[in-house]
Amino acid sequence: MPANSPGTEQAVFIADLWQWAWVAALITGAVVWGLIFWVIFAYHRRSDDEIPVQTRYNLPLEIFYTIAPIMMIVVLFHATVTTQNKVLDQVDNPDRTIEVVGQQWSWTFNYSSDRDVTGGQVAYTAGTASHIPTLVLPVNETIEFKLSSPDVIHSFWIPGFLMKMDVIPGQHGEDRNSFQVTPTKEGTFKGKCAELCGVYHSRMLFDVQVVSASAYESYLKELEAKGYVADEPLLGGSDAYTQAGLEEAENETHGGTE
Repeated sequence: MPANSPGTEQAVFIADLWQWAWVAALITGAVVWGLIFWVIFAYHRRSDDEIPVQTRYNLPLEIFYTIAPIMMIVVLFHATVTTQNKVLDQVDNPDRTIEVVGQQWSWTFNYSSDRDVTGGQVAYTAGTASHIPTLVLPVNETIEFKLSSPDVIHSFWIPGFLMKMDVIPGQHGEDRNSFQVTPTKEGTFKGKCAELCGVYHSRMLFDVQVVSASAYESYLKELEAKGYVADEPLLGGSDAYTQAGLEEAENETHGGTE
C-alpha cells in the first residue's frame, strides 16, 4: 500500500477490506499449519514400527472441511460487494467534474465543471509520450471522473487512492465509466495506466496534486492565462493533444533511453 494511502474517503473502505482479508488469511494459515504440525507430531510412526491408526470416512470432519471454506467465501464475498457498493456510490451533484481522456500514450484532463472560473471555457491539461501531465484536485471536495478513450482500453489508476477503473473506447456521454472520490489530504500522488495498451504503455504516467480550494482555482486561472482552454472538453481523436511525441526515436523512453 502506498505510503500516502488511503488518500480519499472511499479508499478507507478498500484499505479496511484489504487489511481484514489479510487477517483472515493469516488466521486460516495459522489453523492449517497448526493442524499439519499437530498431525505430524501426534501421529508419526512410533519406534515399535506399528502403523498409526488410519482414519477414513470421518463424517463430521468431512462436513467441517466442506462447510468451513464455503462460509469463508460467503463472508469475503459479502465484504467485497459491500465495499464495492460504497466505493462506487455517487452523489447527484459532485463538487467538481473532470473528464479524463486516456489516449495512446498519455492523458488529457478536462476541468469541465469549472467554466465559471475560466470565463465559460474548459481548462485542460494535456500530456504527451515525453511529458507527464499533472492532475490537480481540491481537497475535501467530491470529484467525479468521467473516463473516455478514442482508441483502445486504458485503465485510470491512482495507487494512493486505492482505486482504478477501465477507460473504454466507444462509450459516450453518461454511458462512460465514471467514479467519484473525495481527497482527504493535500499532497502529491502518482498515477498511471494499468492496462497494457500498446508499445508506449509504460509512458502513460501522470502526477496528482491535491491542493486547497483556493490553490485549485488559482491553477485553473493559470491554465487560462497560458491558453490551455477550449470551448468544449477535449475527448480524444482529432481534438486531443495526447498523441504528440510519437515521432520520437523508437529506443527513447521517458526520462532516458533504453
